Amino acid sequence: MIVATWNVNGVRARAQRLLEWLEERKPDVACLQELKVKEDELAHEVLERAGYRAAMVGQAAWNGVAVIARKAPEIVSRELEGGSEAGARFVVARACGIEFASVYIPNGKTTKDPEFKMKLAWLERLVTWVEARKDDRAPFVLAGDFNVCTTDRDSYMGEHGRGTIFHTEEERALLARIAAAGLIDVYRAKYPAEQGFSWWDYRMGAFHRKLGMRIDLVFASEPVARRVKDVYVDRDFRKKSKLSGALPSDHAPVVAVLED
Repeated sequence: MIVATWNVNGVRARAQRLLEWLEERKPDVACLQELKVKEDELAHEVLERAGYRAAMVGQAAWNGVAVIARKAPEIVSRELEGGSEAGARFVVARACGIEFASVYIPNGKTTKDPEFKMKLAWLERLVTWVEARKDDRAPFVLAGDFNVCTTDRDSYMGEHGRGTIFHTEEERALLARIAAAGLIDVYRAKYPAEQGFSWWDYRMGAFHRKLGMRIDLVFASEPVARRVKDVYVDRDFRKKSKLSGALPSDHAPVVAVLED
């Protein structure tokens, strides 16, 4: 079984690249972020031709998250309590016997910007929701763009990034609570020493210069985590398509391969 998360950075702009990825990689379930369309604007018929159905929460021009699967996902929740003012960033759906939460944590801009406090507040609500889950042994995946580098290893800036946005103690402490609540960062569990970058700025040749960050994460409850055979960053889909010329997102998909 293949599950994945991908910030597509605009589903309209990346539609061709998304469809190429679905055709080539054939994930069973994928959590998508930053769709930048309302629910009725998503090209559902295109996804269906590719063999997928979507459970999503959309917003015009900004944010937007989805869980897509071959069999229509069953919606569990469309809103994080108290988090709606930050936009469409949270959806939970059941697919393939697992509950999936696709999340898009606010960027925060800089530590001096008012949006940084909003980011911390939204992430606090998400953590509180994770901690309140009644059955921490149930099959569950929390995946998405967290906009946080969990450790120095997760950023090209290393220790020099400490205290800057994505690298603050406040952000990292909140992600540590997700782990303390029993969810496992499956990439880091599999590859404790690898950088595993999933995002690179479009500017300055960052991708080719390896100036990236690992901010796209897949957390799983123990029953799911123990099924993980491999996890990888699908770097080929951070590149321009050789077939169609379709431009990539600034994020690469993160893919987990589970035992059936």
